[in-house]
Amino acid sequence: MTDKEAASAPPADPTPVPAPAADVERVLLHMPVDIRSMSLVVLAGLAFLFVLHWAKAVFIPVMVGVLFSYALSPVVNWLECRRVPRWLGAAVLLLAILGSLGTTAYSLSDEAAALVEALPAAAQKFRQAVKARTGRSDSALETVQKAAAQIEQAAQDSGAPSTSRGAMRVVIEPSHFNIKNYLWSGTVGLIALIGQATVVVFLTYFLMLSGDTFRRKLIKLAGDSLSSKKITLQALNEITGQIQRYLQVQLLTSALVGVLTWLALMALGLDNAAVWGIAAAVLNLVPYVGSLVTAAGSSLVAFMQFGSLNMALAVGGASMVIHTIVGNLLTPWLTSRASRMNPVAVFVGLLAWGWLWGVWGLLLGIPILMIVKSICDRVEDLKPIGEFLGS
Repeated sequence: MTDKEAASAPPADPTPVPAPAADVERVLLHMPVDIRSMSLVVLAGLAFLFVLHWAKAVFIPVMVGVLFSYALSPVVNWLECRRVPRWLGAAVLLLAILGSLGTTAYSLSDEAAALVEALPAAAQKFRQAVKARTGRSDSALETVQKAAAQIEQAAQDSGAPSTSRGAMRVVIEPSHFNIKNYLWSGTVGLIALIGQATVVVFLTYFLMLSGDTFRRKLIKLAGDSLSSKKITLQALNEITGQIQRYLQVQLLTSALVGVLTWLALMALGLDNAAVWGIAAAVLNLVPYVGSLVTAAGSSLVAFMQFGSLNMALAVGGASMVIHTIVGNLLTPWLTSRASRMNPVAVFVGLLAWGWLWGVWGLLLGIPILMIVKSICDRVEDLKPIGEFLGS
């Protein structure tokens, strides 16, 4: 090899050459965020929310029926193990529950009617007592409203055309209360409620009657691989377990709130304490709102009965103390053990579902979030959502 060829030959141990800047930029462009994909996801999410809100008359009974089937299926399974046919066990269980509810409602109907009739008078009397206690006949808002009405009347009088002497101006105002419209709207609402309740009862019965049929179908549709079937089975088992534990916690805490409220109001001497205990137990299922409704209603009735603001505050305070102790100490501890959900995510989720479905959204929000979390924990692309919802 000549000196010229040796000089032109590459070195024996070349140093690594850094990648060009263009290659580095091309690597940075391969990010998981794609504007087109994100736009499609946002549009799909908005369309999904619109469908949920538009078809809530269908989704709400279906979800309520599914939850009832989750809560009652263990009893039907136990009866089946005792050689009771599944169709007979489910029918007897539903008839027993409906009969118990009907008997309880009939036995407390007179007390509930008296309570409802007393609420308007209690509210008016409470308002008068607050005025007398503050020492002012009218509140600031009422004073402003009266002044605005006087100004409006003066403007109408000044702008009205002059009429002949002796003529009287007649203004016909429509009635604010139309009994026909009231009866029609009430009848339509009652028919819709009965129809939805019937749908829930039949759907619950058929779901309990089917047993593990849908579970086996979902596992079959998961795929041919054993890993896919195993993941689907684990997700279904977790959803079933979490929902059943959550419903057990809610039933336990609601029964405890009802019994404690009944005993406390009976000790304070409030009439119809049993009705308020049942109302507190039922309204305890509605997060954040039920306790306020129970405390406000019982305070008004206590003021109507005793005629004292101190007794009204005592009754309302007792109700709030019971809800606070059970709702802030016992329920979060039991719910966290049952669901392992993040409290902030639960609160935001309840706001979202309450906006979509109203009170039913508050009732169904947590079970729906449990289902979403169980699915997201086992889908690779959805694990960040499951991590956000977890505690």
